[in-house]
Amino acid sequence: MEITGKIIAVLPPQGGVSQRTGNAWKSQEYVIETHETYPKRCCFRIFGEDKINQMNIQLGEEMTVSFDINAREYNGRWYNDVSAWAVNRNIQPAPGVGVAPAPGAAPAAAQTAATAPFPPAQEPADENAEGLPF
Repeated sequence: MEITGKIIAVLPPQGGVSQRTGNAWKSQEYVIETHETYPKRCCFRIFGEDKINQMNIQLGEEMTVSFDINAREYNGRWYNDVSAWAVNRNIQPAPGVGVAPAPGAAPAAAQTAATAPFPPAQEPADENAEGLPF
């Protein structure tokens, strides 16, 4: 799965030593926000110090994150794990998204409304009509 947006939070790294293998581990979580009309946020995790350093995700970056979702059960409750496996920084903004208009340019609807007479011009009445709406 993929999600495209802006990194809005970089959480502190977590680490420890595996009780099973005795090896050290490290993971870090990030929050990405989409650019939709109603933005969505997704917290994802990168596991492994080498991958964290390789991806080098910074606050404010625009990117597409490829990830897998997996659920696990603990004490009768289920938890989702969103694990990123790749990031792509070479994204183009969608048409009309994140693109600022040229300075001094007003949207077409605003220009039309500004140049239209107020109140709107009335069409000439039909000579045969009595002015009744029915």
